[in-house]
Amino acid sequence: MVVGGDAPITVQSMTKTDTRDVDATVAQINRLAHAGCDIVRSAVPDMEAAHALAVIRTRITVPLIADIHFDHRLALASIDAGVNGLRLNPGNIRRRDHLEKVVSRAREMEIPIRVGVNGGSMPADYRPGEPEPERMVSLAMEQIGMLESMDFGLIKISLKSSDVMTTIEAYRLIANRIPYPLHLGITEAGPPLIGGIRNAVGIGILLHMGLGDTIRVSVSGDPLLEVDNGREILKSLGLMRTGPLLISCPTCGRTTLDVPELATRLSEYLRGIKGPLRIAVMGCAVNGPGECRSADVGIAGGDGKVMMYRGGTFLRSLPTEQAFEALTQEIESLAAAGFSHEEKA
Repeated sequence: MVVGGDAPITVQSMTKTDTRDVDATVAQINRLAHAGCDIVRSAVPDMEAAHALAVIRTRITVPLIADIHFDHRLALASIDAGVNGLRLNPGNIRRRDHLEKVVSRAREMEIPIRVGVNGGSMPADYRPGEPEPERMVSLAMEQIGMLESMDFGLIKISLKSSDVMTTIEAYRLIANRIPYPLHLGITEAGPPLIGGIRNAVGIGILLHMGLGDTIRVSVSGDPLLEVDNGREILKSLGLMRTGPLLISCPTCGRTTLDVPELATRLSEYLRGIKGPLRIAVMGCAVNGPGECRSADVGIAGGDGKVMMYRGGTFLRSLPTEQAFEALTQEIESLAAAGFSHEEKA
């Protein structure tokens, strides 16, 4: 998979299983891939985990990145296991000859290395008088320089902080100083709701500035939420044309349909749909018909019933309890026919 240049922006996540538990890790990676994750990263804390990657790699369909710290032998073993990339900080590998071995093997196998600088893990005595964004960029440039001095150019860069504005400024400062792809994200962002918002703001601003080639929405929770949020950020900015777009009303005193429950069920169901469909779930007849006429499939709630629309045209009324089944049948029918919102437009 190509990252950077004119390639589409990719969505990443990281497994939260024990990498040594092959079955659990494979199951989680395959769930992420089914939800639309493009690249998955797994932690490699020891040699047992590195060796497990060889088996994991044969049972998944998405690129696998090994997350390495301190021990160059883990990086070498991960490359031998067939991973598609490394995430490591060159400065964490103390001996230059050890780093040279990793770089030489990565060059031979054409495996990229992501240099990751996190604000929370920077040495306290590193340029203590400078603002954090400048410190992050300086450290990243030093580590990039290490790899370049070894004639290695398959580099990706991430500059993450738990503070949104610090992250934005760090990426802005480095963008014109390097030719390498940028991996975006807000690190240690918090639980799903808070973390999702912080990532959406930070990643969204950077993408709107024209920066970023691959993203990860880090949250303390199910990694499927990271994928869902990442894809929604891209779709909201018009940077992703695949996968459904679900529209639902916030509800009010006029609403007679349980929109939150239905929208939640649909969100989970839509993870397996790849076509760029537009689906509307509306709670009443005020804004409902208009949104439904602009959607490929939609329903608008009424008094004990819903109005069903397809392709902008009213089809029929049906009991509220049949809404979910009716919607999924219409969605499957359109997806099977290869219909998309762009084609209708």
